[in-house]
Amino acid sequence: MPLQLDMTGRVVLVTGGTRGVGAGIAAVFLRAGARVEICGRTAPRDAPAADGTAARFSRVDVRDPDEVARWVADTAARHGRIDVAVNNAGGAPFADFATASPRFHRKVTDLNFLAPVFVCREVFPVMDGQDDGGTVVNITSIGARRPSPGTAVYGAAKAALESLTASLAVEWAPRVRVNAVSCGLVATPGATDHYGDAEQTARVAATIPRGVFARPADIGAACLMLASPLAAHITGAVLNVDGGGEWPAFLHHTPNAEALRAHTHER
Repeated sequence: MPLQLDMTGRVVLVTGGTRGVGAGIAAVFLRAGARVEICGRTAPRDAPAADGTAARFSRVDVRDPDEVARWVADTAARHGRIDVAVNNAGGAPFADFATASPRFHRKVTDLNFLAPVFVCREVFPVMDGQDDGGTVVNITSIGARRPSPGTAVYGAAKAALESLTASLAVEWAPRVRVNAVSCGLVATPGATDHYGDAEQTARVAATIPRGVFARPADIGAACLMLASPLAAHITGAVLNVDGGGEWPAFLHHTPNAEALRAHTHER
């Protein structure tokens, strides 16, 4: 990144920070000089690192409020503070809503909504007790505000997380800021599981106005900005990091569709 914000001395928590988007977020904060704590259910082969400094991993199931409480308390005890919490852990496999089991729907909700609830609940008293407060960034999805067939409960849980973001921003002002980053399609090692091979993925990317998937570092940069003094008066916001969203479906069937798409992508 050409512009680097300084987070030296800041302590940053990233749930699900072992791979994909979470690892990208952790690496961005590490490059900014922060001390980064990540968690997950499985230890990574290589923890996210930058400039010779690696994130510290803890084995935590964020769906378990007791495990979250222990992780946050341990982190605060070791560092003496927590400045930023990024609720990144989430996701859901494709499933037909009508045939998926109640247990499946509950697990998706627990991971994508209740886990951030538990993290927010634990970090708040730590941040609220600091002279300069703290900030929470919730990772949500474009699926929160448009139909999400095949991942309906995931989309609904992310919508609930955006509502929680707005409410906590008011409850916790002015000491703790709470914002969300709404992700579009992101190029991660597991992207082919969702979008298919290289040719299929390229066709999917063509539906994005910018013509490319986001990189995990793009999501990390948005989180870094929201956690920085540049965003001192931003709270309760949802920042879209989606390359312009999605092409309206009707444009694919208009006489000038190809010319318009070509012009947009050439720029």
